[in-house]
Amino acid sequence: MNAKTTKIIYWIGVILTSLWFGTSGLFELTKNPLVWVITQQLGYPAHFIYILGVMKVSGVITLLIPNKLLRLKEWVFAGVFFDIIFAFFSKLAVLGFPATIDAIIAFVMVSVTYMMFRKLYNAEYSIN
Repeated sequence: MNAKTTKIIYWIGVILTSLWFGTSGLFELTKNPLVWVITQQLGYPAHFIYILGVMKVSGVITLLIPNKLLRLKEWVFAGVFFDIIFAFFSKLAVLGFPATIDAIIAFVMVSVTYMMFRKLYNAEYSIN
């Protein structure tokens, strides 16, 4: 796969991830019943929902800044993966497997996006 294809796949993934998690974050911050009812049904307290909203919107802003804040983007991807994993297991435990389909789709989408990120920005870590 050449660099141009990798970049196209990466930016499509970033845009889709930003739409998904940005919308979710805004819904959490505006107390939209679509998100709040399910999240409270899963047992999460109201203050946690607001924190999720702030973190999601902040993460989306970070992801959309091209070629900057690469280390912070690593943290954003980690946070998104944690969000997806917790959503998956919470929904599985409370609502059953059919409710986890969105988390499975999000996991695949973000995984592909992260793999393209790593191909584009190959980090070199040193001990020094």
